[in-house]
Amino acid sequence: MTRTTQAVALLASAALGAGVAAAAVVLTDGGAGPASTTTVLGAASPADATSGRSIADIYRSSVDGIVEIKVSSTGAQSTSPFGQPQAQVAQGTGFEIDAKGDIVTNAHVVSGAQSISVQTHDGKTYRATLVGSDATTDVAVIHIDASAGDLHPLAFGDSTALEVGDPVVAIGDPFGLADSVSAGIVSALGRTITSPDNRPIEDAIQTDAAINHGNSGGALLNDQGEVIGITSQIYADGSTSGNVGIGFAVPSATVERIAGELIANGHASHPFLGVSLADTDGGARITQVRSGSAAASAGLRTGDVITAVDDQAVSAAGDVVERILALSAGDSVTLTVQRNGALITVHATLGSTG
Repeated sequence: MTRTTQAVALLASAALGAGVAAAAVVLTDGGAGPASTTTVLGAASPADATSGRSIADIYRSSVDGIVEIKVSSTGAQSTSPFGQPQAQVAQGTGFEIDAKGDIVTNAHVVSGAQSISVQTHDGKTYRATLVGSDATTDVAVIHIDASAGDLHPLAFGDSTALEVGDPVVAIGDPFGLADSVSAGIVSALGRTITSPDNRPIEDAIQTDAAINHGNSGGALLNDQGEVIGITSQIYADGSTSGNVGIGFAVPSATVERIAGELIANGHASHPFLGVSLADTDGGARITQVRSGSAAASAGLRTGDVITAVDDQAVSAAGDVVERILALSAGDSVTLTVQRNGALITVHATLGSTG
């Protein structure tokens, strides 16, 4: 599948207090917080035209499960004129996933958090605790102590069943404008985006639904109101930091799995081979083998070219990464390797990053 190599930008709002706060103040009444807004779309919009459920219906059934997240942290470069650290407040979105108070958001939304607060759709505010965060997939789970009757968990859908052109609906808090909805289509599938720890996130969903700073961690829903992704990044070319009709979501197949691991263990694990790769003709060239890794134990060497993973041919480094990430730590993997003009078979037992 086609993959994007263009620059993207994480969607969490910058520290509130300057431009973002000023914009929000104009749109609030009396300083009580941003008013809820709904993007009004015509009847001919994609989700209305192809689904048995209208955008309004999806919004009504889902919005109660969307939350606004505010994170307080002290930045290393954030100091007062007197040299004292100053608190920074960033804003993002999340959505409830069970009746216990667990909420999914992006890892970059809660990164470095000293305190996390959550405002639910009914206007109640809770202090949240971090259950776990996984920078490799940009998924985090936080928890609030709320009664089951006050929670409205959203259901996950099957992101692997999506097709290009399918209608989608995004709900979130762009620029602090709580509970905003926008709609569009799946523009592309199989994109690769970069995680906060500079690793590839495979199978990202590209959409033209309007998403902006503050939408991070929000739900991307299919035409049945099921979560099929978590809005995470937007295209950025240096000339703009707002929506240009190219946004990316981490697929629900990844989000649901990682969230389950975070809730169960407090952390997520990922299969680890232990090589650095570069594209080359006919495969992926190993440019570095990490000492003590699965690759080192298996005898892989710098300069080897991986041409197949478990007998499936690969044509680029991204193919190898995708195949490895589809496995689990502890799994055995068979690599076909070209070395000094000869093809050899190497067996490795994958390690874990978690």
